[in-house]
Amino acid sequence: MKFNTQTRNNIVSIICYLYVVLLTYAATSKFLDFENFRIQLGQSPLVSAYASWIPIALPAFEFIIALLLLLPKLRLIGLFAAYTLMAMFTAYIYIILNFSAFVPCSCGGILENMTWNQHLVFNICFIILAGIAILLISGNNQPINRKTIKL
Repeated sequence: MKFNTQTRNNIVSIICYLYVVLLTYAATSKFLDFENFRIQLGQSPLVSAYASWIPIALPAFEFIIALLLLLPKLRLIGLFAAYTLMAMFTAYIYIILNFSAFVPCSCGGILENMTWNQHLVFNICFIILAGIAILLISGNNQPINRKTIKL
């Protein structure tokens, strides 16, 4: 499917703004309920060894990625970072659901009302959105002109 430049830019902007809202909300929620977030990470079977620095680093990274997504020149870097972060969250949830005897509750705010399976689907949707935005912003959705490729 071909999009004109304005449509592509609008789609990318909408996806970036969705991520900005999600990441800002998630980071703020973690900072506002910091002690609970820290304790829950300490109970996690996968990340308890890193529970001393993850509660500080993770929301900071979420704010930084949100900022990158707001700056047009750094948007592609922000999209790759958001994609990677969501892929890591998704892998964490998948591993917890399938290989852990204990399933901690470490989500805050409105996401706390989701089941782990719903959260997994939610994350996969955001991974797909980031992938779409990356393809649109980098122009990889255009067919390759084999005549211009030089080896």
